[in-house]
Amino acid sequence: MPGFLLHVNAVAQCTHGAPATIAPSQPRVLVSGQPVATMAGVITVAGCPFQIPVGAGTKPQPCVTVKWLMPSTRFLVGGQPVALLPAPGAGPGLCQSAEQIPQGPPMVSTVQTRVIGS
Repeated sequence: MPGFLLHVNAVAQCTHGAPATIAPSQPRVLVSGQPVATMAGVITVAGCPFQIPVGAGTKPQPCVTVKWLMPSTRFLVGGQPVALLPAPGAGPGLCQSAEQIPQGPPMVSTVQTRVIGS
């Protein structure tokens, strides 16, 4: 399935609105002047406010990482598949808590639209 190449500095956030940061995993291949994100890269979330009710109180269960679920099948960078995004909006990924509990899809609002991979 084709999609736009995800890159460092693409504007993304977790399901609950906290910003997600795509760490550069390679410096050589650029799109729109930004390093391309590979499946080996780490996407971290900072400041997620999500909590779950537990008994009489709540337990913090913030999103801390995003596991991307759409690798390219034909385009590799440094031997790693590139992360693809079908269209801006809900991304094909899964926000996860520190305990690896799924929280929902990340939202990507700004990404380069010149380069498409599959």
